[in-house]
Order: sequence, then structure tokens, then C-alpha cells
Amino acid sequence: MKKRMFLTIFAVTLVSTLVWQATLTGAAEKQLKMSSVWTAGIQLIEIDRHFVKIVNDLGAGDLKITFFDGGALVPPFELFDAVSRGQIDIGGDWGGYWAGKNEAFNIIGSHPMGLTAVDYMLWVYQGGGYELIQEVYGKYGLVCLPFGTHGSESGVRSKKPIKAINDFKGLKIRIGGKLQGKVLKDLGGVQVMLAGAEVYEALQKGVIDAVEYNIPSVDWVMGLQEVTKYWVSPAWHAPAAIFGAMISKKVWDGLSPRQREILKTAATANFLWSYTFLEYNNIDATKKFLDKGTVITRLNDGDVNKIQEIVNKHTMDSCKENPLFAKVAYSQYKFLNDFSQWRSIAQPFSFGRNPILPDLNAIKGYVK
Repeated sequence: MKKRMFLTIFAVTLVSTLVWQATLTGAAEKQLKMSSVWTAGIQLIEIDRHFVKIVNDLGAGDLKITFFDGGALVPPFELFDAVSRGQIDIGGDWGGYWAGKNEAFNIIGSHPMGLTAVDYMLWVYQGGGYELIQEVYGKYGLVCLPFGTHGSESGVRSKKPIKAINDFKGLKIRIGGKLQGKVLKDLGGVQVMLAGAEVYEALQKGVIDAVEYNIPSVDWVMGLQEVTKYWVSPAWHAPAAIFGAMISKKVWDGLSPRQREILKTAATANFLWSYTFLEYNNIDATKKFLDKGTVITRLNDGDVNKIQEIVNKHTMDSCKENPLFAKVAYSQYKFLNDFSQWRSIAQPFSFGRNPILPDLNAIKGYVK
């Protein structure tokens, strides 16, 4: 009798456990949709795809993302609103595209004469950048996980040589970012905003004279070597850029602690992977541009310093107009100022540069 009762209890317990495990696995698995600002022909989409792979590997049975290339669900420039409204769960972004909503997005995504890729890593993960990113995106019902970066962009690719800042006069240039456009205007150029998929044809048809798009490996895959002959550096408009996974706050709040941790862990791992992947690919891409006959010119130090002065002026103007922009700018510039001593000591075995900074105290005064 006792033996029969024991076996009955054991069987019921075993079945209950198996049912509980199956129910838990099935019920806990969260299905999310993700898209990107990048279309299939732009190499930056690999940042998004690799992030999805990590999440799906880590979250097997618990969390799964189905990825759609940029433009498959909504036009790339409409992705922010689609995620904010909850139409799409996650969007792979670059902050500069949303500067029209709030210029603070611009300085998060990339800033003229600003942070390098390694600077961004330090600022985001140790210098308070992560929290500020949440504050900015949070105003629009979003959580944003920094999940990608690359180093210095190529510079400007053009049909005729640019050897000095005076050569920018009259040129119609595809250049991203609100503040970048202000600087270009002061140099006499005209900013044209185009999505990546439109750049090749615009150059081919003469709609634009030149383009800054991205790093050498991205530019090569886009075919810019076929429609430009000249390449001027350095990339004053974008010493680096970071990218993020925008997540609807409602979706984020509906995830379990474990599911959130999977997303955060995947984003951090992907941040490092993206930097190494893209920088390494630049080796071969640069060689291909040169073998194709691309001619490289370089702005002299005097011209670069002039651009720095223009950037600082517009940065201060933006700080006056936008306290949130000032808050992010102060955090980034304070980091650069604090880091400058050690960076100088470590030279030449360091990275980046110690720029001439705007007045930190003045910027702090605009923070609310």
C-alpha cells in the first residue's frame, strides 16, 4: 500500500514537473520584431544581425527576435516613431537621424571633432553615458541599449579634389547630423540629407557633388568607388559613431528580468564585436580604394583647427538652446577633459586626441 502510494505520488510529481517545465519554456518565450535604419546593401546592418544572433543564442527557449532588413516594415527614417508607437518592438538606430526631434540625439550618435570609438566605450560604460542615453530616449517612450560602434569615418568622397576648407564652397554634400550641417554651411557647402540607399544614384546623376557616408569598408560595399574619384580626410564630422537598439518602453517593461539581462549582455558583447569587425574590414577596403585609383588628400592642421573653432561655437549655441543637449555635451567634454592628462602621458601609446574644448563652466550653466 505504501509502495503503491509512493509510486503514485512520484508519478504525479514527475508529470507535474515535466508539464511545468514545458509550460514555463513555452509561456516564457518572448517573440519580438526588430528592424533597422540600414537596408540590406549597407554593411552596418551586420551590427543589427549579429546582435540578433547573440540574443537568440543566449535566449533560446526564452527570448527570440525576428529580424527584418531596413525598409521591410517601415521606411528607415520612420523607424523611431514606429518603435515609439509600439508598431515595431526593437529598432537598430544611429542617433543622428533623430536630431530633428531633439539635438541631444546628435551628440549621442556622433559629434563633429568629438569622441573616438574607445572614448565612447569609456564614456558609455564608465562615464555616465549609458544613463544619459536612457534619459534622452526615455523622453520618447524608449529604452536604448548601445550595441555597436566604429572608429573614424572615411572623410568626404567627391568627384573633384578637396584640398582645403575653401574647396567646400558651393558643394552639395550628403552629410548626416544637424550640427554637422551647421558646420558645413559655415564652410560654404550645402547639406543634403539622403538615406544610404539613395546616395549612389544621387552621385551618379549629379544631384550631389560629394558624400560623407561611413567607414571605408561600408563605403566600398556601397560602390562609392564607382561614382567618386577623390577622398579627403580627416573625418572631422565623425571621429566615431555609436549605434543602439531602441526598445519600446512598454515592451521592455513586459520582459522578465532574465530577458532584459539577455538583451543588455548581448548589446555589450555586440558593441565590442562591431568595432573589431568593422575596423578589421577597413584594412582590405582601404587597399581596394587605392588600387581602384582613388586619390587621397588631407586638410592641414590649420584647417582642422578652424573647423574645431566652428564646432565649438555651434556646440555652445546648442547648449544655450537645449538644456538636455548641454547635459550630454557637458558629460562628454568633462570626460575628455578629465582623461586628457593620462592620455597625454601615455602618448604615443594611447588613442585619440586631446581637443581644444569649449568652456566647460559655461556649458554646465546651461544644464538644468
